[in-house]
Amino acid sequence: MRILLLHQYFLEEDDPGGSRWNEITKSWSAEEHEITVIAGMVHPNGSEKRPEYKGSYFKKNRQGDVDVWRAHVSEKYNAGFIGRLWGYFSFVFSSLWVGLFKISGKYDVVVVTSPPLFIGISGYLISRIKRVPMVFEIRDLWPESAIDTGVVTNKLIIKLAYALEAFIYRKAKLINVLTPAFRKVLIEHKHVPADKIIFIPNAADFSLSDHLINNFDVKNFRVERGWTDKFVITYVGAHGVANHLDQILEAADLLRDTNIQFVLIGQGMQKKQLISLSEQMNLSNVTFLDPVPKADVFKYIFASDMGASVLKRVDTFKTVYSNKTFDYMACKKPIFMAIDGVSRELVEEANAGIFVEPERPRDFADKVLYYQKNQELIARQGEAGYQFAKNNFDRKVLANKYLVYLKGIKNV
Repeated sequence: MRILLLHQYFLEEDDPGGSRWNEITKSWSAEEHEITVIAGMVHPNGSEKRPEYKGSYFKKNRQGDVDVWRAHVSEKYNAGFIGRLWGYFSFVFSSLWVGLFKISGKYDVVVVTSPPLFIGISGYLISRIKRVPMVFEIRDLWPESAIDTGVVTNKLIIKLAYALEAFIYRKAKLINVLTPAFRKVLIEHKHVPADKIIFIPNAADFSLSDHLINNFDVKNFRVERGWTDKFVITYVGAHGVANHLDQILEAADLLRDTNIQFVLIGQGMQKKQLISLSEQMNLSNVTFLDPVPKADVFKYIFASDMGASVLKRVDTFKTVYSNKTFDYMACKKPIFMAIDGVSRELVEEANAGIFVEPERPRDFADKVLYYQKNQELIARQGEAGYQFAKNNFDRKVLANKYLVYLKGIKNV
């Protein structure tokens, strides 16, 4: 198949962390499918273009066997709400230009992954003009998440966003949702036909974790970082408004007289503020680290005692799976799940950790102390989470399942 993917946040090869779509496209190209990606020039947590993109509106790269067209994104992307909005729309225009005038030949399907929702405009127009089906993927319910976190408050913009969302859902041949809660919302509240919705969720990357299980010196890694006598809880992910990582700092404040250490890896709009707050609170038991390559992320998780998945306490986030939850499972680490709803249900069904009331630092602190005293429980839940993810969320298996759906609509 020839597949065109529109993904504003598709990572560079040397970007820290990991992306499900980097792994999915790698898996598809390994099966000799031809994959082209249209992606943005500004990292989702960054503020400016990389040096090699300065002065350019378009640039073609090769990541493994995948062709990646980088398209212009305004460098005001993280300069407040208006800057973020213009960052979205600048990519709508530039990605549309690439899809219509820079890429030759016809594709079998256009896959669009959101957020941002606005990329659906480019996806629809490209699919319409090229006369190929569009598959639209929902990684986060938008505009609900932006409204609930206070990012979007303008009533006109909200009204237009809902109208655009409904239009895209009508025009998509298939809609992929990342959680069962998204599917329920689309059917019951947005009146999307059930037979149009598929479910290919986030997944665990066992290629990295299984390699490290037998090829990584955890003890030495902990010694090098001064963790020998520490009970380490690692959070990996964005440091943004939606994550509300203040709650981790507040829990750390309650645990300052213990050997418990919180390690926060990632970047985002709130990181400087969080570091400043941590310094004001004089928290020596919180460590902030810059993003690291995905292989190193897994090393930090392996060397930790437990992982944490955290979001702001809003109803919309009851519908989401936290990305890193699956990485914690793959590394056999139980999870402090400070997200209610389907994420809580996932951890409880897998017996892979414990639910923590979001924005309730005392509850978080009490449960940390409980696990610190129950090492056997940590080992048992770590193994249970690993087996559950292996059976249900193996990235390679899910990538192949996704491909089956795409082949199905190609032949309609």
